[in-house]
Amino acid sequence: MKMQVVGDVASLDPDLLQLSELSPIALNPNPFLAEELFSLWLSLPETSRLVKNLLNDVKTASFSNATANSAVSTATSLPSTFLSSSTPPLSPRSTSGSPRIVKQRSSPSSLGSPLKLVSEPVREVIPQFYFKNGCLPPNELKERCLFAIDQYFYGHLGLQIHEFKVVTKDICKLPSFFSTALFRKIDVNDSGIVTRDQFVNYWIGGNILTMDLVTRVYTVLKQPHCRYLTQGDFEPILHELLASHPGLEFLRSTPEFQERYAETVVYRIFYYINRSGTGHLTLRELKRGNLISAMQHVDEEEDINKVLRYGNHALTYRIVDRIFSQVPRKFSSKVKGKMAYEDFVYFILSEEDKSLEPGLEYWFKCIDLDGNGVLTPNELQFFYEEQLHRMECMAQETVLFEDILCQIVDMIRPEKEDYISLRDMKSCKLSGHVFNILFNLNKFIAFETRDPFLIRQERENPTLTEWDRFAHREYIRLSMEEDIEDASNGSGDIWDESFEAHF
Repeated sequence: MKMQVVGDVASLDPDLLQLSELSPIALNPNPFLAEELFSLWLSLPETSRLVKNLLNDVKTASFSNATANSAVSTATSLPSTFLSSSTPPLSPRSTSGSPRIVKQRSSPSSLGSPLKLVSEPVREVIPQFYFKNGCLPPNELKERCLFAIDQYFYGHLGLQIHEFKVVTKDICKLPSFFSTALFRKIDVNDSGIVTRDQFVNYWIGGNILTMDLVTRVYTVLKQPHCRYLTQGDFEPILHELLASHPGLEFLRSTPEFQERYAETVVYRIFYYINRSGTGHLTLRELKRGNLISAMQHVDEEEDINKVLRYGNHALTYRIVDRIFSQVPRKFSSKVKGKMAYEDFVYFILSEEDKSLEPGLEYWFKCIDLDGNGVLTPNELQFFYEEQLHRMECMAQETVLFEDILCQIVDMIRPEKEDYISLRDMKSCKLSGHVFNILFNLNKFIAFETRDPFLIRQERENPTLTEWDRFAHREYIRLSMEEDIEDASNGSGDIWDESFEAHF
């Protein structure tokens, strides 16, 4: 312990006492206070036993030490009265003859000495678990992949873009419409050909072989040095999908519809998966969604209408005003007061499927007039007033707001009856119906007077979302309209050229 000599009195450094109750700043001007506290500590019986135990430990260690350096060190660290002056130091021995480490005690002192002799921990080799550029493939997996690659590249200097589809699907296990995007990733010089070595360097050398399927898709689509996907990154695969999928052959004669179709698909992808709303789709967001399984389904299913759909509907004036005030979502349109096509797709998806989180969040923001994150009875009544007026105009049986409020509370069962939070809405399966009560009279009435056949149909297909059911109904309706129109046009004896001018 550090000592300070002041005249004939030895005083302690107060910082070494480590007293949590007293500040060192308070002890420095009063060194004698520290000495009194130290003397008081030494007078305790527990302290006396502790000091004796420590001295015994030191004596035992000093006599069992086989080196002069240890003896000298012990003598300099303790007062001379603690050591016997008649005992000569032991002669130093060769370091190779015996160990210089004192045998350690298996248990601490019975008096609770705070000085514990701890053996040096055994160093364990932890295998590497993070690889910045991906995990290296095992030799067996690498050899199998090389063997499969040789089968496709044998006898060829390289593969052209129209020959690359089988490699994309069979070796890379990616949807076939990824072939163009993958080909261009490897053929960086636009030579129009990918050699075996180029493919091996990219697929195996880049450790893409060991990546999971979602990470493979993410790596192939994203731009170099980017940590996210943009809407433009999906354009190559959608163009190839439109050009090659048999279910989309009917769009090839109308390029303008092809373009619009591709935009709709991209907007739907970001609507459901890009929950941050930044327009930057991260790998984590991509893994949370089911986009990759949907892509694989598209690749295997020839009837595209079973996978990708589209539709429309109308709402009340008050809710439309909130939408065009850009409360739920800022418009991407550069024309004031008008939606862009992307905005319209977001609106339609939210309207036709209010049960999923994107739709719930969209309409919750619309109803939350003051933006405080909760829905109060006054806000609910504001939107229901127009519904009540429409019921009266349509000679429908009116339902008072008080009764509607009780019905909403019974459905949602919020944590607090004074207001409804977004968390309350997300935990209830009937939240979408609450929004229909407030601003969509047609769906409100349809729900209250549902056909038992439709209820049974919904139970038979529980995996279908509201959007799936809406798209199915619209597809049937449009098909029937086309059949009626074709029959009407075909019944005439003379073809009217004015019809052709519209197409």
